[in-house]
Amino acid sequence: MDSSEPIENEPTQSDPLEALSRAFSDQLLACLDECARGRKGLFSNTALDDEEVWPEAERLRELALALPDVFAQQGERNALCDEFLDLCSMHGEFHPGERKLAREFLARIERGEVGTPTEQERKPW
Repeated sequence: MDSSEPIENEPTQSDPLEALSRAFSDQLLACLDECARGRKGLFSNTALDDEEVWPEAERLRELALALPDVFAQQGERNALCDEFLDLCSMHGEFHPGERKLAREFLARIERGEVGTPTEQERKPW
């Protein structure tokens, strides 16, 4: 075998989008786990006191806001990021609470359901 030929299944260079996805996913899972155990401020820091601000969650939300543009430049999207941003935009009296959102989102990730509709399609009749 010629030493200049790449070995099969060995990437010749690192995929930057894959590295971004992995970093986002790792941070999201860590924050979701902490939120599911009761820490507040992952999906929004609107109702938090200054001393309760969660810096890792803030950085995660900032990253999540930037990722769609980065992926769009390559004609790609990140379903995990998209769904996280959707959950961050939930407000109002029917909001189930961060702890419940985190547990449900973790369960959807574990089942491989991220990127699929969260509700059954409603029939118009």
